[in-house]
Amino acid sequence: MKFFVTGGAGFLGAALVNRLVEQGHRVRVLDDLSAGDQSRLDSRAIFTRGDTRDIPKLWTLLKGVDCVYHLAARVSVPESILYPVEYNEVNVGGTVSLMTAVRDARVKRVVFTSSGAAYGEQPEQPVHETARLKPESPYAVSKMAAEGYVLALGALWGIETVILRIFNAYGPGQSIPPTHAPVIPKFLKQILGGGSLVIYGNGKQSRDFVYISDVVDALVAAAKASSVNRAVINVGSGQEVTINAVVETIERVTGRTAHRLYNETESGGVSRLVADVALAREKLHFRPKADLETGLRRILAEDAQFRHSSKK
Repeated sequence: MKFFVTGGAGFLGAALVNRLVEQGHRVRVLDDLSAGDQSRLDSRAIFTRGDTRDIPKLWTLLKGVDCVYHLAARVSVPESILYPVEYNEVNVGGTVSLMTAVRDARVKRVVFTSSGAAYGEQPEQPVHETARLKPESPYAVSKMAAEGYVLALGALWGIETVILRIFNAYGPGQSIPPTHAPVIPKFLKQILGGGSLVIYGNGKQSRDFVYISDVVDALVAAAKASSVNRAVINVGSGQEVTINAVVETIERVTGRTAHRLYNETESGGVSRLVADVALAREKLHFRPKADLETGLRRILAEDAQFRHSSKK
């Protein structure tokens, strides 16, 4: 098959692109490199630097494509509070532009990566896809809005669409920006470096951490699965883990002890968020393989930024 992946040089995008290439597919990648890194990509992938709002460029890149994966987005919750206009323009406007170009190029299927953040605070856990969305940040709102456009435009224009709501993905190669870093690589770096951990809230808030190769399994399945048109599907581990338990697991796999500093004046976000993955099992035959400890050990073994430190 021939695939087109937006945001394909990012953490998740590159893992997907490389899996598709390894399986013998032809893959075109579009990424503006604002957060991506082209060096992550298998050399057999065809890379173009650009923006999903550039419709003429999209027309060229979408010729002959069988399936589009739309991963390009701004993804930081705290940053979205500072720059809501940019998040709307990129995450919503970019999605509408892409869907328009997909229509013109007559692509059959679009797989859109949304986020578990769109659920917000939910009274029942694990959270099912039918739960009423309660987004609590501009990022989450932008994902909810983009979902709506993908589903509505797909139905109007005869494009098959699949929405995957990804929960907290982690794994080797995840970058650690100086601000708003993802919790697992940030904590690994701080513990291995002998520094203190700042935990927002009391650390009892819980999340669903899903290993990157498991997420890629779901993405690959979504391109070929039958009876998934207009489906919205959670992709998580299905396991609830508190932030305190994340720290304890990192301590166990690294043999280090963390100095924890709790900042309870700052919110730790929603109190609980764990995915109900029954629909993913049914529609995508999805079976997460890596629990948190297994995933952390793989990061220490495979990620160059941690290998040296973990051996000290």
